Amino acid sequence: MVLTWATVIGTRFGNADFWAYHPGRIWSKIVVRILLLRIHVEGREHLRPDEQYIFMSNHQGAFDIFLIYGYLNRNFKWMMKYQLFSIPFVGATCRAARHISVDKRSPQKVKKTYDDAREVLSNGMSIVMFPEGSRSRNGEMGMFKRGGFLLAKELNIPIVPLTIKGSYEVMSKDKDMHFAVNRPLRLTIHEPILPSSYGDKDIKELMAETFSVIHSGL
Repeated sequence: MVLTWATVIGTRFGNADFWAYHPGRIWSKIVVRILLLRIHVEGREHLRPDEQYIFMSNHQGAFDIFLIYGYLNRNFKWMMKYQLFSIPFVGATCRAARHISVDKRSPQKVKKTYDDAREVLSNGMSIVMFPEGSRSRNGEMGMFKRGGFLLAKELNIPIVPLTIKGSYEVMSKDKDMHFAVNRPLRLTIHEPILPSSYGDKDIKELMAETFSVIHSGL
């Protein structure tokens, strides 16, 4: 509730980009520290402070959110399932922060998702997405969806693969109502992949390369 009010009021009356990001970042760090989770981040040197990226991560569990939000150290917008916008407080926070709702229920809603993502990227903001689309059921990586890769190619924005390790053990998809298990969490930030180095018809190769890089960090 505190996070929601801070984000809603801050984005309306203050610097929208600041208040859309930093309350969530602080909230994530508080949760991680209360649970005494050990965090290790490597690869921040691969990011340039003046460049925007499309961050693509594997999706092991609920604590992926806390790890990326709290420790990527990069202002960004989430691309997230539209169902999350209907959760009390969570939805209000996400709408105020102008995160991107991924909705595939109709062609019109798909178009709006792409239009919203283009607008965010065209304004110089980075985005974070999980190309698998949902959390892993067994800790292994699933197949990637094409949407984010098509955007990266269209706008020629570098893709930064992220590897999360340990989140499945902390809280897997089938244990959302259980207490978190104390396990170390690791976030690996890989070198950017330039979509321009792939031909117009090489989306599959771009997807395969991103998958391979993320998987290598496991």
